[in-house]
Amino acid sequence: MKKIFVLLLVGFFYTTTVNSNTDNSELYKKIDLFTEVLDKIRKEYVDEVDQSELIDDAINGALQSLDPYSAYMDSELFESMETDTKGEFGGLGIEVGMEAGVVKVVAPIDGTPASKAGVRAGDYIVKIDGEQVQGKSLMEAVKLMRGPVGSTIDLTIRRKGVKKAISKTIKREIIEIKSVDSKILKKNIGYLRLTAFNNNSSKQLVDEIKNIEKKEKTLGYILDLRNNPGGLLNQAINVTDFFLNEGEIVSTRGRKSHENRRFFAKKGDKVKGKPLIVLINNGSASASEIVAGALKDHKRAIILGSRTYGKGSVQSIIPLRNGGGIRITISKYYLPSGKSISEVGVTPDIFVDDDSDDFQINTETDSQLNYALKLLTT
Repeated sequence: MKKIFVLLLVGFFYTTTVNSNTDNSELYKKIDLFTEVLDKIRKEYVDEVDQSELIDDAINGALQSLDPYSAYMDSELFESMETDTKGEFGGLGIEVGMEAGVVKVVAPIDGTPASKAGVRAGDYIVKIDGEQVQGKSLMEAVKLMRGPVGSTIDLTIRRKGVKKAISKTIKREIIEIKSVDSKILKKNIGYLRLTAFNNNSSKQLVDEIKNIEKKEKTLGYILDLRNNPGGLLNQAINVTDFFLNEGEIVSTRGRKSHENRRFFAKKGDKVKGKPLIVLINNGSASASEIVAGALKDHKRAIILGSRTYGKGSVQSIIPLRNGGGIRITISKYYLPSGKSISEVGVTPDIFVDDDSDDFQINTETDSQLNYALKLLTT
């Protein structure tokens, strides 16, 4: 009850601070009101309240009223967030967002505890160690999922098409992200698996392409972006550029002039125009959607699989004086066609479902990969 009350108050406070039509005197009245309410909570609420925690909740409520991706991070979470983009962190190995007040799995990362336990993109986490997620902020839920390496966590999951709740017990591990993997498939088809867009991804990918080209005379490539939740924008631009000789890759538009940018490909297709198929699914988000959408718009690749997640915005992580930080949406990105993929996603050229019980990426049961391989070799 305390959480709901605070968030309602903060939503009221926040909207007044960003309304350019509200004069300063009215704004100060709202700030005074907010302070008064905090004081009343401190004095009158039935249980003793941690004032610091209450204000953290208020800040988070303001940010989360904007969109599902903006959030406040205390110093502990901020430090771990910085580690995430550098390629190593502790936890379960899932990218998550908020939807309808519960945690939604954007994608499990290959080879991590969550992936091995059978957590899927699109799953809803409704309880963490028996504690209801409803009413918590995204960062509070993330904090609950983190813990000492080797400790276990119980997740209660709801999955579309499954009536009963699914229980998963998962052991936390240090997550080392190897964002790129590759191999040569039958009939000399190069397979490139990209699971994240972190600082090293584009360099790793071009190195894998060079290694494949040295070993074999490839007939074509499969770029696998399934369950890739995204990451750094510049890495998505670099990866797309590897397969294009010219043309726009993506544009970003925001409130500030420096956030309105267009990015173009440089001459030099790393695979020399060889046939390319890009694999996507509902776990392909953000940076993955930039790559798939741009290659589709330029008709450089066949896009195969299922519709992507639909996250068409760019977040910036801004440090704060208290050692924490905020993640806030600063712009939206648009494909070369001018379309935004927010809430819509990228639609594949060829639909191939991945919802069978025995489906597993990059195995014999991988119907999407098998279909792509058939297209390139017949």
